[in-house]
Order: sequence, then C-alpha cells, then structure tokens
Amino acid sequence: MIRFDDVSVTYGDAAEPAVAGVDLTVPEGELVLLVGPSGVGKSTLLGAVSGLVPHFTGGTLRGRVTVDGRDTRTHKPRELADLVGTVGQDPLAHFVTDVVEDELAYGMESLGLAPEVMRRRVEETLDLLGMADLRDRPIATLSGGQQQRVAIGSVLTPHPKVLVLDEPTSALDPAAAEEVLAVLQRLVHDLGTTVLMAEHRLERVVQYADQVVLLPSPGARSVVGAPAEVMALSPVYPPVVGLGRLAGWNPLPLSVRDARRRAGALRERLGKSPEPGAPSAGEAGPADGPSFAGRADTQATAGRTGGWGLAPRFGKGRGGEQNSPLGEALALTVRHGRVEALRNLTFTLSPGETVALMGRNGAGKSTLLSAFVGMVEPTSGTVAVRGRTPHRTSPRELIQHVGLVPQEPRDLLYADTVAAECAAADADAQARPGTCRALVSELLPGVPDATHPRDLSEGQRLALALAIVLTGRPPLLLLDEPTRGLDYAAKARLVRILKGLAGEGHAIVLATHDVELAAELADRVVILADGEIVADGPTSEVVVSSPAFAPQVAKILAPQKWLTVTQVKEAL
Repeated sequence: MIRFDDVSVTYGDAAEPAVAGVDLTVPEGELVLLVGPSGVGKSTLLGAVSGLVPHFTGGTLRGRVTVDGRDTRTHKPRELADLVGTVGQDPLAHFVTDVVEDELAYGMESLGLAPEVMRRRVEETLDLLGMADLRDRPIATLSGGQQQRVAIGSVLTPHPKVLVLDEPTSALDPAAAEEVLAVLQRLVHDLGTTVLMAEHRLERVVQYADQVVLLPSPGARSVVGAPAEVMALSPVYPPVVGLGRLAGWNPLPLSVRDARRRAGALRERLGKSPEPGAPSAGEAGPADGPSFAGRADTQATAGRTGGWGLAPRFGKGRGGEQNSPLGEALALTVRHGRVEALRNLTFTLSPGETVALMGRNGAGKSTLLSAFVGMVEPTSGTVAVRGRTPHRTSPRELIQHVGLVPQEPRDLLYADTVAAECAAADADAQARPGTCRALVSELLPGVPDATHPRDLSEGQRLALALAIVLTGRPPLLLLDEPTRGLDYAAKARLVRILKGLAGEGHAIVLATHDVELAAELADRVVILADGEIVADGPTSEVVVSSPAFAPQVAKILAPQKWLTVTQVKEAL
C-alpha cells in the first residue's frame, strides 16, 4: 500500500538531509509504528506519504514514495485526499470549521458524498470516539484532548485506505487513548485500513504494531523489523521494555500482560527489599531529617515542612514550622458559558512540592492552571499566588511569582529564531545571557540557533517554550502537558531539571496524561473529574490503586508498590 524507495528529504540550505535512505514497504492492512528521538525526521516521513512533503513544506525529496500506486511527487495533497487521511501533531492547524459536527462532515462534503452517507458516518464516529455529547460544541471551547479526538474523527469519516497519524494520543487521557487505539485496531483488522503512526508514548501503542521503523538519529538509515526485535536495540523504549532489559527477559515483553507472566521471580527478588516509601532497618525516618535519596513521599513531606533547609527561599522558615502556600484556590468555581469547568474546588500548593494534576480530557486541569496565572476569572471563590490575586495583578509583576507553559508552546514564541527567543527570555527574566540557550541544549541537544521556531518539531518547540519559562525560575511553575512530543531521553532530562527546582523550594504542578511522568516526578497526585477533586494523595497510593493512571511497572509488579524501572534497578 505504501512504498518508500531510497527516500531522502533535505530542507532549504541544510547541510544534511532530515531523513536519508529510507526503504520501506507497508502492506495493506498493517499498523506500522515510527519511533526515534525528537527531531529525527518522523514527521517528515509521514508528510511524504500525504504529499505535504515537499509540495507544502518545500525542500527536496529524492527517491520515490508511492501510495496505492500513486507517486506523491506527481500527486499533490488534494489529489491524495480520497486515499490518505492525515492528523498532524497540532490539532488546531487541522480544523477548517467551528463546530464539532461540521468538522466531522467537512472531509466527506469535499469528496461529494451523499448526505445520508455523511449523516450515518458522523453518528458512527461520534459513538466510536465517545464524542456524542460534544457534537454541538464550538471547537475553540474544547480541551486539547477533546480537540485531538475531533481531529482523528474528521479523518475517519471519509473512510480513507491509509491513515497517517503524528502523535495521535499525545493529548489524550489513558481511557481516551485506549478508545482511539481500539478503533484503529478495528479499522486495521476488519476493514484492511493501513496505518502509519509516529508516537513517543510507546507504552500505549508498541504492542499493537505489526512493524516498527526506527529512525535512530537525523539523517541515519532506518531500521525496520518486528516490534520486539527493534525494541531490543532502540534508544527509545517504554518502561515495560526497560524492565525486560533489566530482568534479562528474551524475547522482550511489549505489553503489561506479557511482562506479568514472567515477573514472578523478579517479584520474589524485590520482596526482599523495602518498597518505595518504607524505611529500611537503620534508615533515618523523617524525624531524623530525610535524605536526598529521592523517595516521592519523603520529598512531599520535606516540601510541606521545610525539612531540607530549602524552604526559607519561599516559606516561613525551618524547624517543622508550616510553610505558607505558594498557591491556593478556595471554593473555586469557573464557568465557560454553559459549561462549569471547576466546581467549588479547594487546592493548596506548598514550597518544594511537585503535584501531578490528572483526569480525563475536559476535567478542568487546564482551567485550574489558567486561574493561577489570571487567564480566567473565578465565577466564585478565590485564587491566590503568594498572597496575590492573579487576575488583578499586572502580568509584569505576576511572572515574578508564577510561570505557565501552555499546551500550545507556540503561544509563547514570537521571535524569528531560537537565538532571539532565548535572548528575549534572558532579558525578561534578568538572567545571565545564555541561560535560556543552555536550558534548550540540556533538554534537547542539537537545536540550531538560527532555526525559526515554526520549523522545529513539536518536541523541539516544547523544549524551547519550557526553557523560556524555566529561565525565569518562578517560585510556582505550572506545566500543561509538558511531555507532548518529547522522547524518553528528553523527558528524563526534564525530570532532572524539575527535581532540582523542587529541591530548591519551587512548587511545580503538571497537568498531564503521562502516567509514567507522574510516577517518575510527582510526590502528590490530584485527580479531577467534572471540575471536582476526586482523589488527592501521595503518588504511590493514588496511582497504584487506579487501573487508568497506574504506570506500567506498577501494573506488572502489583501488589508491590514499585512505580519506575529506576526504583527497581536501585532495589536490585
């Protein structure tokens, strides 16, 4: 169905190609997964299938790409629209109408399908993706995850033979991601649809792939093979594979189910070690002063009581005296028109605390973060950041106390080059010149200074936006889906930076669907549903008891309370 013959793509005056020497055949009715670090050319490869590369993006394509016999060099995207459905990394760039139902129908109208066919397919798609209650909603009022589902639905309704999906689950909560992947499985197995997908959250998708294509580095030749074989040598891999590598399992497991079947001996070995949060014999407890060994609940205790001598920067002092909160919402209610986004919510953030804000798409996570930076005004109740009311505080003053990295990183980007963005961030934060640039390099090495932000991959744009906000080192740091588009290595570097800030007394809130990030970084998890808090407690207690929000390691090793491969490695 899809064939790449020695394909290379070079953009503008770049010295090296973005992708090089790709030879790949995707048979009809297979799901093929593209994997690799951020910025290696996965989106470029996907764009070559739909004709967007090079007809829309520019650049030079060498070699040949054919889709169902059509050569994309001679067929422009509109001439492939009946054959290929594409969803990019940015759902907002995909939409052409204002209302959900209209967006689902638009592609079919463009192909001239009969009204009765369009009506039936719209209803089927609304049900398939769990969006029936959204049909009349303006797209602009939806959460990022809801918008992503609409974008996916809009390419399903015309029934294309080929689906090209770039990070299709990046903004989806775990349950919604499972729904979308189940739909894709049904299309592949029952209708023979061919799916080519790039995804960084491999823990969600790798077990469904028929083939995996690894792009190891920019311009390097691709590696194609069975998922377990490619995962054995891939620089990016999900926690289940990391645990399999650590335990020496062969072949490597790709799903939690496969790993659980082999984990008996590993559980037995781990049973001899204290689980995370349980002091071992002779180990100092909190009363003796916690160490920096890095257990999540110890960090939470330290953040709330000032036990590490770090709280004086933002709190009231040491010696067990309670710190004043950096952020606080009391009986907060926020309405967007007819939608009650937050309901009578009370939420407090202490110095040194890292909180993962979780819940299904549309639960109110982004609204809560927006309230803390004054972007939305409470309908009732109050919000305060270090004693200030955000929506009544000037932005220039507010950014000295709180910083937000939004879901759409380009909302923060306005300069023409990466270097100019970093220089402006240093100046705004009154930071030493080069501070922002160093953060970009630490998060994602290899991003050129002269590159325009719009030419960066989604992960690179996110790294730049994160660096801009982190340059100011705000006491309260809010991150909305901070790992969209980031590979595992970049995510690990982000975790290292954020742990350092938390250790200095900064409070950090992550609105995220990335359960692996929450397990690695957060000492507290708050779960929202319909604008209300339904769970709030230490990470190990909240996520282990949740089938939706438990990380892979917790599912594999339950009932033991290990959360990450790192914890298991240290215990062994």
